[in-house]
Amino acid sequence: MENQTKQIPLEFDVPNQYGRQDFMVSDCNLQALKAIEMWPKWPFFALLIFGPSGCGKTHLAHIFADHVCLKAKKVFPVGFIQAREIKTTKVEYIHKNNPCLIVENISSKINETAMFHLFNLYQNQGGYILMTAQQPFARINFKLPDLKSRLNMVPRIAISKPDDQMLEALILKLFSDRQISITREVLNYTVQNMERSFSYAQKLVNMADGISLSYKRAVSVPIIKEAMHQLAHNTQQELF
Repeated sequence: MENQTKQIPLEFDVPNQYGRQDFMVSDCNLQALKAIEMWPKWPFFALLIFGPSGCGKTHLAHIFADHVCLKAKKVFPVGFIQAREIKTTKVEYIHKNNPCLIVENISSKINETAMFHLFNLYQNQGGYILMTAQQPFARINFKLPDLKSRLNMVPRIAISKPDDQMLEALILKLFSDRQISITREVLNYTVQNMERSFSYAQKLVNMADGISLSYKRAVSVPIIKEAMHQLAHNTQQELF
C-alpha cells in the first residue's frame, strides 16, 4: 500500500455515547454494571470501579448519574470531579453541593489530605461516592495511612480484560461512532489478531481510520494490518 497516493486526513473529535443503551455488556463488566444499578441499596456509602484505561469506567459513571436521577425521589445532584482536582479548600463546598459524587481516576497523585477529609464528610454527614481507578486501592501507594485504611474499606468491582464477545462489540461500536461500516471479514481478522485490551482497540480503530482516510479507501484487512504494524513498532508514520 506504500506506493498509493495518500491524502491528508482531517482531524475530527468523535463524540462519546454515554447512554445506558450504548453500553456493551459482557462477562468482563456485568458485575460492575449490576453494582452501580443497585444504588441506593448499596452496602456502603461508596463504591470503587477499577480497570484498565479505556474499559468503560467513565461510561459507567455516566450511567450511574442517570440512574441516580431516575431513582431519587427528589432532585439529587450528581457531581463529577477528577480526583487530582480535589483540594482541601474545596472539600466542604463539594460535599454541600453534591449529595452524590463521582470521583474519577484516583491514583497516588491526588491530594491525599483533601481526599481523606472528603471521604470523612460523606461517611459521617451523608452522601454517596462512586470512585474509579485503574487499580484497586490496596495496590496504590498512598502515603497517608488514615486515607489508605479508609479507602481499603470501600467495596470494589473489577472490570477485567475483554473477551472475544466484548472485543467484537467494541470494535464495531468504535467504528460505528466514526460512521464507518466494516465487513465480517475485517471484524474477524481484527479480533483474532489484536492485542486483548480496551486501550489497544481504541488506538487501532483511530489508526485504521486515519489510514483509510489517507488512502480514500474503505477499512479493509490490509488497512487493519498496516495499522497493527504501525502500532507494533510504536511509530506515528506520516500520513501526509
